[in-house]
Amino acid sequence: MKFLIAGLLSILLLLSQQANSATSTSIDKLPLADLPEYSKVYDDTRDPFQDARDALALAQQTNRQVLIEIGGNWCTWCHKVDNFLANNPDIYQTLHENYVLLKVNVSDSNENEAFMSGLPPVLGYPHMYISTAQGKMLLSKDTAELLSGDNYSRSNWLAFLDKWSLKQQNTSKQLSNNTQQSTEE
Repeated sequence: MKFLIAGLLSILLLLSQQANSATSTSIDKLPLADLPEYSKVYDDTRDPFQDARDALALAQQTNRQVLIEIGGNWCTWCHKVDNFLANNPDIYQTLHENYVLLKVNVSDSNENEAFMSGLPPVLGYPHMYISTAQGKMLLSKDTAELLSGDNYSRSNWLAFLDKWSLKQQNTSKQLSNNTQQSTEE
């Protein structure tokens, strides 16, 4: 299964690199109101493979990670996430400044089985994955961990978004490299 996931992500990366010959752009040049359609809604008619290629390309251009959100319009908790983000503009802003959001529909009308077979198992809906812009899967996340009681928690969301942001990953990598260099000396 790990080889299937690695192969799928490698193919997506290769395709996204071929499709992305444009120069790098800054997130400041992407107004949040102009999010791609795949970041706004669950749509059972969309091709998740094409959306993933587009999301990876955008993440590379804007130096962000990809947050894949699995769910559907039928999902009560998916609507609660959307409402939570709409009611917390600072968290919404942090999400879109650090991640390209890719919503993938899973429903009775389209289970997107081929796409889903390349991902770790979903524990409930919505379910989130974090990927690098190069397609390396970093995290599979049950969104119940973002709750405090029956509501989504501001502090849990902010900690989650910060922990897996590219900035934090680079800081952690730098600290690890510094520790390794000091133990070698």
